[in-house]
Amino acid sequence: MYLLVALFLPLVGFLACMTLLRKARQTAYTAALASAGIAFLASLAMVPEVMQNPTRVSQALAVNWIPYPPIHFSIGADGLSLWLIAATTLLSLIAILTASKRDPQFLAWLLLLEVGIVGVFSSQDLFLFFVFFELTLVPTLFLMGQYGKDSGKTTSNAATIKFFVYTFAGSVLMLAAITYLFLKAGTFDYQNILLQVQAGSFRLSPAEQMPLFLAFFLAFAVKTPLFPFHAWQADAYTTAPSPLGIVMAGLMGKLGTYGLLRFCLPLFPNAARECAGWINGLAILAILYGALVAIVQPNIKRLLAFSSLSHLGFIVLGIFSFHINGLDGAAYQMVCHAITTGGLFVLAGVLEERKGSCEISAFGGLASRTPWLATTFLVAALASSGLPSLNNFVGEYLILQGAAFAGFAYAAAAAVGVILSAVYLLWMYQRTFLGPNPAEDTKDLSNQEALAIAPLILLMIWMGVNSGSFLPVQSAVNQKILQQSKMNVEFRVAAPVAEAIHGN
Repeated sequence: MYLLVALFLPLVGFLACMTLLRKARQTAYTAALASAGIAFLASLAMVPEVMQNPTRVSQALAVNWIPYPPIHFSIGADGLSLWLIAATTLLSLIAILTASKRDPQFLAWLLLLEVGIVGVFSSQDLFLFFVFFELTLVPTLFLMGQYGKDSGKTTSNAATIKFFVYTFAGSVLMLAAITYLFLKAGTFDYQNILLQVQAGSFRLSPAEQMPLFLAFFLAFAVKTPLFPFHAWQADAYTTAPSPLGIVMAGLMGKLGTYGLLRFCLPLFPNAARECAGWINGLAILAILYGALVAIVQPNIKRLLAFSSLSHLGFIVLGIFSFHINGLDGAAYQMVCHAITTGGLFVLAGVLEERKGSCEISAFGGLASRTPWLATTFLVAALASSGLPSLNNFVGEYLILQGAAFAGFAYAAAAAVGVILSAVYLLWMYQRTFLGPNPAEDTKDLSNQEALAIAPLILLMIWMGVNSGSFLPVQSAVNQKILQQSKMNVEFRVAAPVAEAIHGN
């Protein structure tokens, strides 16, 4: 019931802002804020039910949508999707709260983007998952194309086209793979397919798994993005209007990492394990490349974009460690990264609002004039760099543990990325908030801006010192995923062992 409210109330807000309220700016803003706020409260109301049995999908709705092929509008939540849905509704609420544009159409597209992301995290039908996965493109394209800001040599239109081409091309192959799975299993119902795997009535040979895995992987790798599929990211994050940047940076990449964990490991375990070596190699490249490029960025948003590339590489590394610590770290880091990066983009939007630019050279010495802005920015930067007692530390530590089990070289290389993250974030902070005072006065956080960033700062601290409030439900599902990933594996007996058995 509560999931229905979290999914459909923003859709009602979208329709209202696009029709009845399209000329009433203040009323549309109030309606958008109310629908996003109630959706967030509904996502919190889901917590008790899911925590009672985190591995069971709490089904909110399952109705026939299309008779043939049989497609169901089936949504539900478990311990893996619960906190991602909550993070989505929270960041969407904050994005609307901080929107300086009271354009009803702008607010409507933000609400539709929330619908698409919540739908991805709650879909229990593979075709429905694909529909919501693609739905996120529509509002993003309108928001970037119509409200985006040109940055340096990059225009918002060019960034929009690049984003669309990359993400849509990857998704087409995933649709073909989903169709093949339907022909093989006779259903799009994901839980039904997993039950067939468990019963042994649905099996994919290694030859079948590889192309299907690669089709899913490419779609998720582009959306994450993972190196070298990241070319759209920096331009999109830099030119996107600040409220969209909060949602894109905080949530868009999680659609890819969630898909890798939710679908790729249980459905294609042979292929996933066979490809784990080079995927972990790409994850390490993303961690190091993203960090090194972030160091030399002159623009705060662009720096945060490459920072996200690096941090999302950590999540992929944890997933393909095939160790419970790595999976737990990846799942926890998805939520932590949403909070920290979303918070940094909120504050970057505040700076852009003050100066009309996010170029680091436009700032300097803000700490003496904007103490609250400087303090919150420092906490968010330290959280993003993995400081102990703040949230990212927990996820990164677990990921490094899991990576060490997969190969100590992975953990050693990834640890360098942790050090580099402190370098580029603290150097950016020094140039922006310390040093000579700016020539003109700069306003500190307003009450509205403080209200937007306060819950994120509190979560960075709470998730850092009390991970037990969040991690157990995710870990229970990760244990189940690891078990499921062994059900469709074809075991091979080595020739010498087989000969010895026959010899006896």
